[in-house]
Amino acid sequence: MKKEDVLGTIAYIVMLGLAAVYIFVILGPRALESGLGDLYFLFNLGGLVAGALFHALFFEIAHVIGAKIGGYKVTYVSVLGLTLKKEDKKWKFCFSDFKGLTGETRIAPNRDDVNKCNPYPHLLAGTIFYIVELIFVLVFFFLFKDELGPISNAAYFLLDMILVGTMLIFYNIIPTKLDCLTDGYNLSLFANPKNREAYNELIRVNYELSLGNNVEIKVFDEITNFTTDLNMNKVYMLYSDNQTEEAEKIIDKIIAERESISYDVYLKVKAEKIFIKFMNLSSEEMMIYYEKEVPLSERHDIASLNYLSCIRAYLLMSGLGDKSRSECLVCLNKVNKAFKRVPEKIKNIEIKLFNSALEKVCSAHEKWELEKYIISTKK
Repeated sequence: MKKEDVLGTIAYIVMLGLAAVYIFVILGPRALESGLGDLYFLFNLGGLVAGALFHALFFEIAHVIGAKIGGYKVTYVSVLGLTLKKEDKKWKFCFSDFKGLTGETRIAPNRDDVNKCNPYPHLLAGTIFYIVELIFVLVFFFLFKDELGPISNAAYFLLDMILVGTMLIFYNIIPTKLDCLTDGYNLSLFANPKNREAYNELIRVNYELSLGNNVEIKVFDEITNFTTDLNMNKVYMLYSDNQTEEAEKIIDKIIAERESISYDVYLKVKAEKIFIKFMNLSSEEMMIYYEKEVPLSERHDIASLNYLSCIRAYLLMSGLGDKSRSECLVCLNKVNKAFKRVPEKIKNIEIKLFNSALEKVCSAHEKWELEKYIISTKK
């Protein structure tokens, strides 16, 4: 299990714990006083459902407003899968997946100079909306909670709703990478001003690629986790143009700054280095590189990661370096799950890279019968 999956699970446990405390400490003692009888449970369940729907909608509305203030244009808004996306300058409705907890808003710079776009209003908008809402709900609750009749029940209904908002905002402001990207994580990146520039560049590139446009991707000299992700987009573009030597220069620059990035990010970049070496060196040169430059610890750790880039390297190390068919099979059985996580914009490139690695192993070991694992280009 990845680190972000573990942290995400912990976040969900804390959120459920918050809900449990609320139900037993606040709602439980209120049951006999509400006057709702058997409808008490359904009444509060309705408040929680209303809170989920309300906050899913208005958090994305807040993101849209914040994006506009920051100088961005909105290209995609999804609330619980109900999606509006802009195509050919017209908004279209569809159902789609989303990367956030309850929704997603995608933006693109609305100015020629992307550095003039400010992401803070967009990322802070949901939190600001929640704080204003929380103040209103708490004032209303303490004013009317002891009143008799519907107005008291309305106070508790609003409290049910704000509980859901609290759970969602808690998850969203955690300043680390969870199982989906959060505003808190993105904000934590901007402690380094270079990451803000990289963020604007990344969403610019993603937007242009989504339109099918050719786009020049900037390479950042200052290496962080975030700029590494952007630089690796450039590497994939160079792969697609068969400019392996230029791609390797970028990879080497990142590896030289190993201390500036997390270990997992480093391993993903090192996997690309291994891929290039195994695909381009002679058998003798390849084995010299493998034994000298790839420690056993790195081989093991790369093999443990479920990224297709790491699986490519794992396959080549197992098939050409260690000459182990069983390890190749372990590796190949991870491919389908890893492929689903590949961003759409690079899937065709990744298929080509993976297949080329597998074909090289197949050529070296014709009796292993691994050809059936070649990924169809129709995926």
